[in-house]
Amino acid sequence: MQDFDFNFNQFNQFNQNKQKGQSLLAAGWRPLNRDFDWSYFLQLAQEDSEELNRRMMGAVSTIADALGRSHQAWWSNAINLFSSYTRGEIDQVWNYLTPDPPYPDYRYRDTLSVETPIRQIVSRNNIPIDYVLTRLQETTIRQTLAILGRPDLIMQSYLDRSFYFPVERFESWDRLDVVSSAYAYWAAHEVWLQIDYVDRGRRYWTLMAKNMAPLIQKSTYGLAVMLSGYQSRVGQIHAQFAVRDFPPEIQAFTDTVQQTVMNQHRLAVLVHGDPGTGKTAWTQAIAKEVLVPLGYVIFILDHDAVENFVPPSYLERICLIINEADNLAQDRSTEIAQSNNKTEHILSLLDGTLYQSVVSVGNFELEQKLVVLMTCNTTERLDPAMLRKGRVDLMCEFNHRFV
Repeated sequence: MQDFDFNFNQFNQFNQNKQKGQSLLAAGWRPLNRDFDWSYFLQLAQEDSEELNRRMMGAVSTIADALGRSHQAWWSNAINLFSSYTRGEIDQVWNYLTPDPPYPDYRYRDTLSVETPIRQIVSRNNIPIDYVLTRLQETTIRQTLAILGRPDLIMQSYLDRSFYFPVERFESWDRLDVVSSAYAYWAAHEVWLQIDYVDRGRRYWTLMAKNMAPLIQKSTYGLAVMLSGYQSRVGQIHAQFAVRDFPPEIQAFTDTVQQTVMNQHRLAVLVHGDPGTGKTAWTQAIAKEVLVPLGYVIFILDHDAVENFVPPSYLERICLIINEADNLAQDRSTEIAQSNNKTEHILSLLDGTLYQSVVSVGNFELEQKLVVLMTCNTTERLDPAMLRKGRVDLMCEFNHRFV
């Protein structure tokens, strides 16, 4: 009974595999034939002649055995030549004699991965920061694929067979049938894409390249991320006012900020003043007019998000906008500030010690640039350590009432 169950399961698995292979052909995939290459064959003859002779003799022996069975008719021997066993033995020799189909170079250091569709339990009161950052990563990968355009090669292997998809028929990555792992290659950029089928429509996307930084800079240009409470958004920065709408002294301060951004890798700016003086509007204006053209990705984060934020390693230029910083980095001598550790977090973020304490191994090694724009109503409640030189580089008081 156990043998029957085992054979029945094997039969079912065989049928399922056959159906998947047929579905690939029906979806437009075509068998990828391995072509003979004389240069590759001569390289084998020079570097692995003993194994080459063994394989060739094995193939000759298999063919001779199929054709030379004296107890069978000649037509039966001819049929043996096309049996699955004989074809399998010959295919193994042919696969050895011909170059392997192209596959990703996993030695590439720049990799970017995401599993789609993105699913995460999000409560009404909170959206985890890693959920939003994963959405940003998915957006970056899809934007990069849009920039790369149609690949030079799309292929996948299934049951020891290789298939290719005619690139002229390619329409969409989401509509591409994948039963195991599919690969795409852009020769001009030396970029590989690997799509692994997980289950129930879920896929794992991985981009690999020798140098992906220029592509990521293009794909993230103009992007902004807003995270506040249970609301999140990945899109573009919106500014209600332009820099020219502010008083001359604020415009002069903006010029100073812009020049400092050009000269420094890290910059923290604090603007303070009464409510309605345009502090938040100014951070949005400078982000849109100064930082976005320089390639900065803008993050507008509430206090809970700041507390759990670590800059993504694949982004070279990041701007954080933090409003009401006097409620975040409160004086630690007060009783309210002692009940949480948000002050220590914002200080370590400004110092860079929070995410530079662990050296990254592999992946992106960028000299990351960080600009932090903070607003507050008064500096009196701020921890004195925050105003120390080296943490906040530039300060300005806003007096002109916008609202």
